[in-house]
Amino acid sequence: MGKQPETFSIPLAKRRTTSWDMFATWVGANANNGTWYIGGVMAACGFLTATKILVLSSAIAYVCLALVGYIGFKTGVSTMGVARASFGLRGSFLPSIINFTQFIGWTAVNTFIAATSVSYLLHDLLGWPLWGQDGGLKGMLCGIVVMSVLHIISIASGSRSVQLIERLGIILVFVFVIWESIIVFQHVSFEQIIHWQVPTKLKLSTGNAFDTVAAFNLAWVTAAADFSRFARKKSAATTTSFAGALVGVLWFAMIGLISTISIAVSSGNYDPNNSDPSSIASRLGLGVLALLVIILTSMTANAVNLMAAGSALANIFAKLKLKYALWIVAGLATLVTFIPMILGSFLAAFTAFLDYIGMVLGPIISIIIVDYFFCAKQNYRVTDLTIPMGKYWYTKGVNWVAVLIWIIGAGVFFLLQQVSFLQSTIGATYPDMLLSGFLYWLIMNFLSKRGN
Repeated sequence: MGKQPETFSIPLAKRRTTSWDMFATWVGANANNGTWYIGGVMAACGFLTATKILVLSSAIAYVCLALVGYIGFKTGVSTMGVARASFGLRGSFLPSIINFTQFIGWTAVNTFIAATSVSYLLHDLLGWPLWGQDGGLKGMLCGIVVMSVLHIISIASGSRSVQLIERLGIILVFVFVIWESIIVFQHVSFEQIIHWQVPTKLKLSTGNAFDTVAAFNLAWVTAAADFSRFARKKSAATTTSFAGALVGVLWFAMIGLISTISIAVSSGNYDPNNSDPSSIASRLGLGVLALLVIILTSMTANAVNLMAAGSALANIFAKLKLKYALWIVAGLATLVTFIPMILGSFLAAFTAFLDYIGMVLGPIISIIIVDYFFCAKQNYRVTDLTIPMGKYWYTKGVNWVAVLIWIIGAGVFFLLQQVSFLQSTIGATYPDMLLSGFLYWLIMNFLSKRGN
């Protein structure tokens, strides 16, 4: 495994993250362009159904966030470092690669949306064509460059700069959401929003909506320990993280939901492709200042995304310092941002990305949680997480049970998506997680008893 970094496990005495910092981190992580966009997409369920799904699916996901946060607090180890206990020292490369790719993807999603805001800003100030119009590529390219520079600034000092960005971002977001809410309800009434009917051909099934929200929220779970290991108190790592993430997602998804429906009510046309914050802010006439806030607040989410991706990369390459890992992932995320431009549809790329997350992340999260709380009885030997041939070496560094369950879970996800009952109720993601967790516990428990 090579030499391990000195900060593999953060001792309690060196932790500096307060409850307020943790709350701001997770509110800021969710109070962003991507969450707004999710709210807009969820408008295809209608207001009341979308609201119920957002609350329930998000709450379930963030219980998992709190559980993984607790593991990070107790061990002082990042999420992918913790995964060494269940997947093996080398086997943890699998969830690390998945975590690396998904957070690169989320950074690209937020960058693309923020770059769209930059293009709107350049259109308003300089008259440049918007993305989708002839000559609109120039504004988007400029936007991607601007956002990439801002990302480098946000991660310049590692966890400390992320902490400062989150503190600033939460204030900006708070002001912006209040402002937009006032503008929205000057155009339409709350009663109109509640009673708006989704066009039948664009209606999103309850199961698909549940899976969409689950995939969006579960993406944060594999970053939970990356931040909770810096927390001073257990409550900051668990209940505060749960509250911050839930407040953030409901806060911004709801404003995206309400804004999108208000545009549909006032214009008589609903198009989920136009659910991004820039399009809505422009249609509501919020002006240049709103676009600037959208651009800046995208830094709050991407600071968390880049930190998680960097931690995953550092778990694979143990000698790589986190600071350099962050710079690498920032550069790769910039390149990935061009994918929606190549595909020609951001919504299509976004939907495919969420399907990928739902398929691969759920089983990993289940395995990590079940292994710590049920198999290990909340007792990991942290020193063995870095020692070849130690307790977590398994078979040549890989716990093939975890890998097998992950493969089964990924395959079962597609099968469950075809079940009509799940499509009309809770979707495939959470049933798949329960099944994966149970199978992992069953096999590991059997092997443990056999070994004794």
